[in-house]
Amino acid sequence: MKTRKLSRRDVLQGSLQASTALALGTVFASPARAEAPPPEAITAQLIEAAKKEGKVVWYTSIDLSVSEKIAASFKEKFGGIDVRVERTGAERVFQRIGQEYASNVHAVDIANSSDAAHLLAWKRQGILLPYVPEDVAKHYKPEHRDPDGTFAGFRATLSPIAYNTRLVKAEDAPKSFADLLDPRWKSKIVKAHPGYSGTILTATFEMVRDIGWEYYEKLAKQNIMQVQSATDPPKKLSLGERSVMADGSEYNIFLLREAGQPVEAGYPAEGTPFIVGPNGIFTAAPNPNAAKLVQ
Repeated sequence: MKTRKLSRRDVLQGSLQASTALALGTVFASPARAEAPPPEAITAQLIEAAKKEGKVVWYTSIDLSVSEKIAASFKEKFGGIDVRVERTGAERVFQRIGQEYASNVHAVDIANSSDAAHLLAWKRQGILLPYVPEDVAKHYKPEHRDPDGTFAGFRATLSPIAYNTRLVKAEDAPKSFADLLDPRWKSKIVKAHPGYSGTILTATFEMVRDIGWEYYEKLAKQNIMQVQSATDPPKKLSLGERSVMADGSEYNIFLLREAGQPVEAGYPAEGTPFIVGPNGIFTAAPNPNAAKLVQ
């Protein structure tokens, strides 16, 4: 039998199909609990138990500058509990936790991913702790929380296009994904990788679903600068290494703009990919009370 060499399209489509199948299969195949556990408030007892543990380990795909600010805010509020931030791309977070659990290593207390299918996979494996914070029970809509209480949305973001305002005039900036295919943007576009970033994997799935794979085949001819994380394109944009961003994290554009950097987001006519990043606590968490306090 002749072995066929896999193209980039074959690999990416396989990843997208696997991610989608995993999500759908988990939703319909997971054994349902009778109900989520009752909501829990932050109590003096919980704080004391968390302080005895002294630390919490948080795996996350949130940009390091932002995740460290979240950690610092937590430490300021709950003195005596250190937060160890382990930041990498969402797909790497998923891979790392899978490798650790396969080796019976339990280092992570709580994880956040921009690929919501990861939480579904961990739930299916039975390694997420059912826990419902009081605020989640009071304020979250059903679609933003797991009905069995194993995870809840922590952040939501968009993956827009963007441009460097020193290199591109507002009236000339691309107004749609289709505009990025214009020959004038050749060798001027930066984009992140769906094999590293959960934000970009989710955005790619939405794009392929709504406007077709052919768009990416055409975009590939534009001599794209390929980076890893969704947080990287805004930074390349601000440095002037590329004048236009095909995808990336919206919040980094906002942070850079507020810091005086020459970047501006654009919301394409076809629609902007929307990403939700849930948090979940692990059943074998070394510091479960501190993890509950974070959640």
